[in-house]
Amino acid sequence: MKNFYQRDQQENDTSNSSKSMETKRRKNMKRLGGGGLSLETFANLKSKNSRYNPALIKKQREFYKNAKYVSKFRKSVKQQNLHGNDEAGESSKVDDDDDKQKGKFHKRIGLEEVYKQTREEMEKARKEREAAIQAKKEAKEEAEARRKVAKGKMMRKTRHGQPVMKYRIEHLLESIKKSAGIDGSRTA
Repeated sequence: MKNFYQRDQQENDTSNSSKSMETKRRKNMKRLGGGGLSLETFANLKSKNSRYNPALIKKQREFYKNAKYVSKFRKSVKQQNLHGNDEAGESSKVDDDDDKQKGKFHKRIGLEEVYKQTREEMEKARKEREAAIQAKKEAKEEAEARRKVAKGKMMRKTRHGQPVMKYRIEHLLESIKKSAGIDGSRTA
């Protein structure tokens, strides 16, 4: 009797352990993302050229951005045309015929006009920046020239090697006048 009982208990233990192993295996498979790939699927995935290409990504991003701009522009043109018809009251059939004949040509002219306007604005801004840079450069050169002249005067020596005090005293006098002028304007 004992033998039968022990054997049944051992069978239950092995079945429990196999069940626990099976659940562990299922949990691992679930955690790791399911079963492995078949050999055919793996080979097909490896044969595809799915390399990371930043240039292609940049090109696609630019394409979508431009498409978005074009669609926004078309919407705005459509709204302007709707507002233009409301203001005019009624649209004549002659205008409709002209629109049908010219078709997309009007839209293209609109795009070209917008492009020209933006180019003009960019050119104007560039010229303003260049003018500001040029003005800064000229001011810097003037200041450098003044400093160079002042330095030359301050560094002058007599024939005995002593500094010429005339220019140094003039410089001190000018600086005192400037400070007195600023102080005088504050109190006045």
